[in-house]
Amino acid sequence: MSETLDDLFDDANGDLAVGDLEGAVVKYRRCVELDPDFFDGWHALAMALMKTGHLKEAIGAGLKATTLKPNDLLAWTALSQMYVQDGQIGEAEDAKGKARILSLGGRIVRDA
Repeated sequence: MSETLDDLFDDANGDLAVGDLEGAVVKYRRCVELDPDFFDGWHALAMALMKTGHLKEAIGAGLKATTLKPNDLLAWTALSQMYVQDGQIGEAEDAKGKARILSLGGRIVRDA
C-alpha cells in the first residue's frame, strides 16, 4: 500500500493527540518531504518541534510556513512564540506585528 500525504498527516495528528510528539515530528517531516509546498505540514512540524524543544528547527519550519502563506495569522503567531522561547525578542516582536496586521484585516503580501 502506498503512503498518501493525507493518511500520513492524519497519522501524525493522531500521534500528536496521544502525546507521541517525537512520532509526530517524524511523520510531519515525511509529509514535507513528500510535498515541500504543504503548508499544513510545515506549520504542524514547526509546532511539534517547538513542543519538543527543537527551537532552531521549529523556527526554520515556521519561516517556511510563513513563506508559503504569508497572510496566515496563526503561522505568524506561532513563529512569534518560537522566537520568544528562543530568546529572539526582536524577531518575536516583528512576527507579532505581522500577526497583528493580519488580525486587523490587513495583509502582509497583497493578493495577486
